[in-house]
Amino acid sequence: MSHQSFINAKQGIDANTNGHNNSFKSTKRFYDDANFPKGFKRCGDFTNKEADLLEQHGQAMKNLADGSQLPCNVDEDQFISVVQGTLPATTSMELLWSKYCRLAKGKPFYAVVGTIHAPAGSKVEIEFDDVEESSDSDEAE
Repeated sequence: MSHQSFINAKQGIDANTNGHNNSFKSTKRFYDDANFPKGFKRCGDFTNKEADLLEQHGQAMKNLADGSQLPCNVDEDQFISVVQGTLPATTSMELLWSKYCRLAKGKPFYAVVGTIHAPAGSKVEIEFDDVEESSDSDEAE
């Protein structure tokens, strides 16, 4: 495969993945060491392709989601609508960002049955059934 045909193939893959060639462009790689300290590839939750897409385009998606970057085309405008919850995720980038956000929130915490988790500073009152205490004289009879 010649170098030019490789470049054309890569542009075709990028166009299919992102919609437009200039969608979700960023000069910085995206890493989330707080939630994925081993990286996206080694955490086991993302495929290699998803991990690569997150590293390449995650910074732009994060900036679009938090409003620090304005959309420059229709794909990015639709992405913002999906992040805001007005549209369902349909494209691969929208589905990937939804998956990332779901996994970044962490796994749910399930308590052991019978444990009481109360906010700090609140009093927990436990009621006991009234039990008549037997006296020593009752036992002697």
